[in-house]
Amino acid sequence: MEPEHRAVLRKFRVQLSDQLLISDTIVPFLYQEGVLTEAQVEQVEGQLTNRQKNLKLLDLLPNRGPRAFCAFLEALRDFGWIRDRLLLELQNSAGTGPPGPNLAENGLSGGAAVTARYHGDGSRIPDSVLQRVPSDRELSRLAQRLGAEWEPVLLDLGLSAEAVYRCRSDHSLNTGAAVLNGLVLWRRAGGRRATVGRLLRSLEAADLHPSVLEEAVLA
Repeated sequence: MEPEHRAVLRKFRVQLSDQLLISDTIVPFLYQEGVLTEAQVEQVEGQLTNRQKNLKLLDLLPNRGPRAFCAFLEALRDFGWIRDRLLLELQNSAGTGPPGPNLAENGLSGGAAVTARYHGDGSRIPDSVLQRVPSDRELSRLAQRLGAEWEPVLLDLGLSAEAVYRCRSDHSLNTGAAVLNGLVLWRRAGGRRATVGRLLRSLEAADLHPSVLEEAVLA
């Protein structure tokens, strides 16, 4: 998901969590479009209150790839006033003019539609980057972008359940620090085999879109 899309969701987080009813149409649509996995649908629907369901969805969306924001807007067809506020905020922050006819037809602002056209489903990371070991800065960026799936990612990278538990308990108040600790442990143990390409495979195994890693290593 693009930084400006993350910013819009963050700015309207309280309003979205209070005003949306997501179980009837929004979550099924996002699952149908491949934005949410079956396990993530269960995570959302397993929350006790509607507000908690909304917050869980908003936690998941930023890590669901470049199509997530556009699909979310499309899913808001029964909440047109909310969608219009998000589009207006995105348009104002981007400094764009009114959307053109093709964009308006799809209910997307200029920025959102350009993103939808620009990205495909595959990784845009060059082979030269995939073959090298990630830097401290890149691991730190990735740690801040990983959501609830960080533990499965570390386990797939080869960390033991005990090591993951230690990362979590040592940094119980800072998830980003816990993730970074685990990533550094993996790189140290893997040596030259601890490549960006290996990270990409583990993110894909956890149903995370390649853009999560692209934002960390191509920034």
